Amino acid sequence: MILFLRVGGSFVNKKESRAIYGRGKREVDALRAARNSLIDPYNNLRNWDKGDPCTSNWTGVLCYDTVSTDGYWHVQELRLLNMNLSGNLAPQLGQLSQLEILDFMWNELNGNIPKEIGNISPLKLLLLNGNKLSGSLPDELGYLSHLDRLQLDENEISGPIPKSHSNLSKVKHLHFNNSISGQIPSKLSNLSDLRHL
Repeated sequence: MILFLRVGGSFVNKKESRAIYGRGKREVDALRAARNSLIDPYNNLRNWDKGDPCTSNWTGVLCYDTVSTDGYWHVQELRLLNMNLSGNLAPQLGQLSQLEILDFMWNELNGNIPKEIGNISPLKLLLLNGNKLSGSLPDELGYLSHLDRLQLDENEISGPIPKSHSNLSKVKHLHFNNSISGQIPSKLSNLSDLRHL
């Protein structure tokens, strides 16, 4: 059964109206900020200018199938792997509050990993390997208590592994393989699910 809702004198599909008019504008703004910080030579993200991320099927954006308890659809996955993207990761990515997968593998991204990514508490997969990211690892990544896999290998990241990464109690895979220096925090040995370091 398709329900319709009268908005401003015209009828629109109820699902579309919730997505377009009801969605937390913050997530849409975060995605647009992410796009604006990227260089997209093949225009892979050209459909990010139109409509809603979920109902308009934005490239690489996957949303939950059901409406959340707050009454909105939310972005579940952002998969932009191997698209020849360069530029930076926008701090606004940290506003994708329901995101479970963030995947920018095998692009040409540079700059630092934004500490704001540590705000995405449901995040399970953070896949940033095969880029040109630099700087140090943010302490805030240690706040990602649901993280299963952290892949940062084949970048230009330097400095020590933060002690906060010992808080990643569900992590199974930590892939660093950069110019990491210093000692591996001893408390990483307490991560009982860790399979690969």
